[in-house]
Amino acid sequence: MRFKDFTAEGIAPETLARLVRAQDVERPARGLYQLPDVAAGAAHVLAEASALVPKGIVCLTSALQYHGITLQMPSAVWMAIDRTAWRPRTDYPPIRFVRFSGHALTDSIEQHRIEGIDVRITAPARTIVDCFRYRNKVGIDVAMEGLREGLRSRKATPDQLWDYARTTRSWSVIRPYLEATVASHDA
Repeated sequence: MRFKDFTAEGIAPETLARLVRAQDVERPARGLYQLPDVAAGAAHVLAEASALVPKGIVCLTSALQYHGITLQMPSAVWMAIDRTAWRPRTDYPPIRFVRFSGHALTDSIEQHRIEGIDVRITAPARTIVDCFRYRNKVGIDVAMEGLREGLRSRKATPDQLWDYARTTRSWSVIRPYLEATVASHDA
């Protein structure tokens, strides 16, 4: 929970400070509180990051991992923010920011509820295309793995990939990889 969630429930700042001192509540990051016995899985870290950056969108390898189309465990949560937005400074959880604008910020966003927190995550097809767009940051091997696994598990179709790649003007980047992957599946 965030500090403002406690105050909305009528819990005074002094009471919250007393709970932290008594170790009934932990403070993993500034303005973020949790119970001490919470198991910290991958989804938990996404919920924490979304609580700290409410307008952020989980993307790239973090979204691939959430959708189950990669074996990669990102060392930081990848979040997209508006290109003109203030970049939050956080120590925990580690967050890497990318800046999107226009359609890239609003198209193909799914809303998931994780541990009572609304988490916005890019859709599988969009995530794969974004990984190709940001291949210099995440690595072409991660983008290829996402493409192969997304098609294999049917979480993304070639038509969905084409549609989003055309919208973001990145079709020329993903086209050869998609054609080779589809050809190898058909063979």
